[in-house]
Amino acid sequence: MKLYDLSAGANPRRVRIFLAEKGVEVPKVEVDMMKGENQTPEFLALNPLGRLPVLELDDGTILTESVAICRYFEELHPEPPLFGRTALERAQVEMWNRRMELEIMVPAAMTFQHTHDFWKGRLEQVPAWGEQCRDKVMERFAWLDSELAGREFIATADYTVADITAQCGILLGKAVGLRVPESLANLTAWWERVAARPTARA
Repeated sequence: MKLYDLSAGANPRRVRIFLAEKGVEVPKVEVDMMKGENQTPEFLALNPLGRLPVLELDDGTILTESVAICRYFEELHPEPPLFGRTALERAQVEMWNRRMELEIMVPAAMTFQHTHDFWKGRLEQVPAWGEQCRDKVMERFAWLDSELAGREFIATADYTVADITAQCGILLGKAVGLRVPESLANLTAWWERVAARPTARA
C-alpha cells in the first residue's frame, strides 16, 4: 500500500490528518506538481484527472478522492470513529462534512486558483470569480461562527472528518489572505482547539 501525496495540498492534508488521528502509517510517495509529475503518463495511469491524493492498495486497486480514502481507513480502523458513532451521528457528520466542502473548502480553493500566482499559466484564471469566492468564504466564516455557539466541534461532540475538512479549507484560505476575523469568537476558539491537536501538522 502506498499514498501518493502532495505536502502542500489541502485534500492530501485531509488524508494525512485523518491517518494521524487513527495512528495509522502508510508509505508515502511525494508528487511534485511544480515539476508536473502529476501529469506524467505514469501518474495519469493511476488517476487520469491528475489529482492528489491517490491510494494504491497492495493488489493494485486505486482509490482517489480524499473522503473515499478516509472512509476506507475508517472501515479498517474504526477507532477512534471519525465519521460518527451512531446512525444519527454518521448522518450529521456527512451533512457537516459536505457543508464544509461546499461552503468553505471549495470557495477557498477557487479563490486560490483564480487569484494566486501559483496558478498563472497553469489554468485560465478569472480574478473576478476568485474575489467573489473570497467574499463567500468570509460570509461563511460568520455563518459557521454562529453555528458553533455552545459547541466544541462542528458535527458532533467529538472531533470528526468534518472538522478536518474545515481545518484544511481554512489553511488553504490563508495562502490568499483569508483569515478568520478575531471578532468571530466561536470559530476562533474552535480553530485554536483543532490547531492544538498533535495531528494538526500531519
